[in-house]
Amino acid sequence: MSQQAVESAKKTPLRRVVTASALGTTVEYYDFTLYATTAALVFDRIFFPDASPLVGTLAAFATYFVGYLARPLGGLIFGHYGDKLGRKNVLIITMLMMGIGTFAIGLLPSYDQIGIWAPLLLVLIRVIQGLGMGGEYGGGVLMALEYSPRERQGLFTSIVHVGTPAGVLLPVALIAALDLVLPADAYENWAWRIPFLLSILLIGVGVYIRLRVTESPEFVKMRADREVQSLPVREVVTRQSATVLLSVLAKLAESGLFNIYYVVAITYVTVELDLPRGPVLTAVLIACFIECFTLPLFGHLSDRIGRRKVYAGGAIFQLVLAIPFFLLMQTGNFWAYTLGMALGLGVGHAAMYGAQGALFANLYPVNVRYTGLSLTQQVGATLGGGLSPMIGTSLLAAGHGSWHLLPIYCFTVAIVSALAASRLRSGEAQYSSRTVVEEVRNS
Repeated sequence: MSQQAVESAKKTPLRRVVTASALGTTVEYYDFTLYATTAALVFDRIFFPDASPLVGTLAAFATYFVGYLARPLGGLIFGHYGDKLGRKNVLIITMLMMGIGTFAIGLLPSYDQIGIWAPLLLVLIRVIQGLGMGGEYGGGVLMALEYSPRERQGLFTSIVHVGTPAGVLLPVALIAALDLVLPADAYENWAWRIPFLLSILLIGVGVYIRLRVTESPEFVKMRADREVQSLPVREVVTRQSATVLLSVLAKLAESGLFNIYYVVAITYVTVELDLPRGPVLTAVLIACFIECFTLPLFGHLSDRIGRRKVYAGGAIFQLVLAIPFFLLMQTGNFWAYTLGMALGLGVGHAAMYGAQGALFANLYPVNVRYTGLSLTQQVGATLGGGLSPMIGTSLLAAGHGSWHLLPIYCFTVAIVSALAASRLRSGEAQYSSRTVVEEVRNS
């Protein structure tokens, strides 16, 4: 064991590492939630005013998908440098890329002001954000995982994932508050920019904390042992292609159904049913608040009974929930919204997401782990969460505003993900996170 690794692990408390990682996840989902929500509510009129409401919403979701398309490339770029140069510095760069992009959207002129340049600039910003986000997730989870004892990796990586419902909670709360206190047309005309501009506060706190975190002890040991790969992606693709494929398929339901329950459901309620957005947004807030607590519970459960079991169980639960969820949404009743969202986000999604970090990260050895996890996360998120708003909106259009075609998508991805997760085999026996961390702390 190198002296560098000893000093590295002694400098940074685990709670600071987990907090820094969770803040990165919060920034990531603050942006994507804020964009998706604003796309569902006003972006059709701001950037695509000549289209019908549903077509304009679909065009706004297409720019949302552009950000997802850039994420796999960002995962490859930053995964490569994260495996060669270290996790910490990469994570500071990715946070700045995400946050500055979100802030810039708040300053972007509308279509009425600069014409076609407005949607083009929006696409450019989404690409830059997507590159940053592609590298963010893998490094954040790995810092928490590689500082944690193995028997508690599920718990600590799930705490990092609390940044996801928190990243949903913050912008939706801001939008709901603005909708409540401002005049009727204020949000559509100018106040939608406020949550984008306020993101700069999150970035400042996040960068400050990350600057105070030292490098992962496992990475330091791996570099000291001269095990750094010259081209990590080649190692992952040639030696672990089956693992990448299965983990990407396993990711589909977690990412895709999150956006169906949240993004598409809001579109259905506000656009197709033409109901007020306040009650459904409040229901999302309550569900996200619940998920902040259920995520660590499922992460802890995955440490006790196994990550694959918890993950696949969450997919099956969401399969069963699909039809009841939309039956609850069509009632127009606040408590029905709340029950549906709480079950979808606070139970189904939380079970999968709570087990996901430790499950996927332990599929790859330390020297290619950043790259492997980034590939799994970003390709899976692009095919799942990136496509699901467009697929869901298209199914609504094909069904002439009815939700009855949407469960087909939900059933498909839930079955595929459950089967893929059941086939995953952890490679963690090849290396021991617990051995490295405990050896460091006992040195």
